[in-house]
Amino acid sequence: MYRAPMQSGGRLPKRTRVNYALVAALVLVAALGVAAIVAGGADDSPGLQGIGALLVLGAIAFDVRSARRGRR
Repeated sequence: MYRAPMQSGGRLPKRTRVNYALVAALVLVAALGVAAIVAGGADDSPGLQGIGALLVLGAIAFDVRSARRGRR
């Protein structure tokens, strides 16, 4: 049976905590952005499509930044 390598002091690594409210908010913002892109495409509105794209890209950028910082 395989065992994960121990950290100093013989302790197992701590389990990372997930902030479910933050994840839900990011998914909601991304879904809202996708809906804005689709609605903007339906009535040929480039401004609404741009706002939707900015919402999606902003949610992705915030998630990547939070993951790199370790979500303290």
